Amino acid sequence: MTEKILAFLAHFIISTISASGYIGIALLMGIESACIPLPSEIIMPFSGYLVHTGQLGLLAVATAGAIGCNLGSAVAYWVGAYGGRPFIARYGRFILLDHRDLDRAEHFFSRYGSITVFIGRLLPVIRTFIALPAGIARMNQLRFHIYTFLGSWPWCFALAYAGMKLGEAWETNPAFKAAFHRFHTVVVVLVLAGIVWFVWTHWKDRVRPEEA
Repeated sequence: MTEKILAFLAHFIISTISASGYIGIALLMGIESACIPLPSEIIMPFSGYLVHTGQLGLLAVATAGAIGCNLGSAVAYWVGAYGGRPFIARYGRFILLDHRDLDRAEHFFSRYGSITVFIGRLLPVIRTFIALPAGIARMNQLRFHIYTFLGSWPWCFALAYAGMKLGEAWETNPAFKAAFHRFHTVVVVLVLAGIVWFVWTHWKDRVRPEEA
C-alpha cells in the first residue's frame, strides 16, 4: 500500500511538472508549504532533471519553487492567524499534522523569533509547518514573505541542482548507474520505512481522540 502511495505521488509530481513547467513547480511547492505533506525532495530534484535535459532553467526553477513556497505559506499563515491552535488541534489530523509538529515549529519560533521563518525553511519537516506559528504570532507579513522567499530559494536551488547533477551522472557515468542499481533496493526500503513511520505515528494520534 505504501509503495503504491509513493508511486502515485511521484507520478502526480512528475506529470504535473512535465505538463505545466514552472507553474507546476510553483503549484506543487505551494501545496507542500500549505502544510500538506507533498515532498519537495521529489518535486525539486525532478525539476532539476528537466534542467539537465534543457527543458527548464536552474535559476528559474529555484525561483518558481520559492514563489510557490510563499503562496502556500500565505495560506498556512492565515490558518494560524485566524484559526490558531484550536483549529489546528481539531482539523490538523486530517492532513497528518499533530501537536508534536506544531510544538516543534512553535519552539523554534519562540526561541529565535521572526528569523525562525528563514531558518526553518532550510530544515526538513520544520519548513512545512513554520508558517503556522508565524501566523499565530501575527508576524509582520512583509517580513514573513521576505524571510520565506530567502529561506526557500536556497532549499529549492540545492535540490534542483542535485537533480540536475544526478541526471548528468546517470547518462555519462556507467559506474554511477551500476552503483545506483546496486543500492536501489536499500534506498527504496529506507524511504518506505520512513514514510510508514511518519504515517503510522501521526495516524495513531489522529485516531486516539476519536476513540476517547
